[in-house]
Amino acid sequence: MYKLDSLSADHDRQGFDCGSEPLNSYLRKTARQHQTRGISTTYVLVEESAPVPKAIVGFFTVNICQVLAESLPEQEAKKLPRNVSAVKLGRLAVASDSQKSGVGKILIAGVMQTVLSVFDKVGGIGLFVDAKDERAADYYKKFGFVPLPERPLELFLPIKTIQDSWK
Repeated sequence: MYKLDSLSADHDRQGFDCGSEPLNSYLRKTARQHQTRGISTTYVLVEESAPVPKAIVGFFTVNICQVLAESLPEQEAKKLPRNVSAVKLGRLAVASDSQKSGVGKILIAGVMQTVLSVFDKVGGIGLFVDAKDERAADYYKKFGFVPLPERPLELFLPIKTIQDSWK
């Protein structure tokens, strides 16, 4: 059984390989530093019963961001003040040996639960992600993300969509 943990020394960062060197390097060298400094939080998916250090099956990183409402799709922008808060999904990766097994969906669900928890305490309009390419953008669209009008690789998932998916 999998569980999501906040990244700690109990997790095997060096053994993680998703096939993308920038994502591997971020997890191995930068994620803990960013977490310690309050820049972002990284959550890792691990086997609950795995011995320490636990192998990482996948991870995601989130942080708070502020956006200009005018950059949003028109139907969202017209209801909002000029500057609005949101959560940014900075990185998401699945270990190579777990890809195409539903782990990505588990991670996206974890992101959505994190967003709901944050917004219950501080408010916000939704979740943003910068897709690295069209293939990644298409993946996020399956979960309801919509591309921003001027930047099709930057996608937005309104809080209402997230809330509705958890009813």
